[in-house]
Amino acid sequence: MNFINRLECKFGKYAIHNLMRYVIAVYAGGFVLSLIGSLYEVDFYYSFLSLDVSKIMQGQVWRLVTFIIQPPSISVWTLIWLYMYYMIGTSLERAWGAFRFNLYFLSGILFNIIAAFLIYFVTSVVPGAVYVPYTGSITYIYQAMFLAFAALYPNMQFLLMFILPIKVKYLGWFYGAFLAWQVFTLIGSGLFKGDIQSISQGVAIIMSLMNFLIYFFATRNYHRYSPSSIKRKTAFKRDIRQAGREGGKIVNFNGKSVITRHKCAICGRTELDDETLEFRFCSKCEGNYEYCSDHLYTHEHVHKK
Repeated sequence: MNFINRLECKFGKYAIHNLMRYVIAVYAGGFVLSLIGSLYEVDFYYSFLSLDVSKIMQGQVWRLVTFIIQPPSISVWTLIWLYMYYMIGTSLERAWGAFRFNLYFLSGILFNIIAAFLIYFVTSVVPGAVYVPYTGSITYIYQAMFLAFAALYPNMQFLLMFILPIKVKYLGWFYGAFLAWQVFTLIGSGLFKGDIQSISQGVAIIMSLMNFLIYFFATRNYHRYSPSSIKRKTAFKRDIRQAGREGGKIVNFNGKSVITRHKCAICGRTELDDETLEFRFCSKCEGNYEYCSDHLYTHEHVHKK
């Protein structure tokens, strides 16, 4: 992340703000081109703009950029998906800033180009392999955005089919599992049948989502999985169970009810709030009253009438 911080300090002023507006405009441009092509019975996008590496190697280098103009199929669901991706993109830009969102989106384009070249060169050197242009790349750019959104806002709820509320993290896990199954099926069947095209397609999906994989693993807190952290958490849980057996107190901590061994009768703090606090019972108070070190000598003694 320090590398990204240095990049942002140096190139942040060149970031494109409200990037998703331009992306949606490109989508609209792709639709207009598809209408023009239909008038002349020409698939204009796949003939002149798609990410076909064989054509790029022949000098049509504009395809490295124009493949993102992939026209959508116009329907009510397409408009809903466009709105959802616009919302997801703007949410990521607000959370990360314009530069980091630009970097995430553009790196997705770069990894998709690498995936396309990977398929081309692998199929060109393997005898009998048939080259099929990798044209589904733009889809994975938006899917990588959705996965990043699910990782960033896991508890946000979507209305599935406009009725059933479901947290976005579950949709993210479901879609991640689907992609993993797709990759496993392509590579597995390719190895079993000797189909290099299926293998390269599976690897291409991984490459196309590489920006999300880099983001996901770079933002994980692996310290909590270290042996010392696991040992400390195990000891903490053991102490909580012991406190429960010894008549510990139930408190609300981070939205969860947990049992603590100590709780100040004045401020309500427990050992969960500050592990350096010391707790004592007051011998002058009538009843079971425990105080932290800040209130042990300053509280008013409790006397039963």
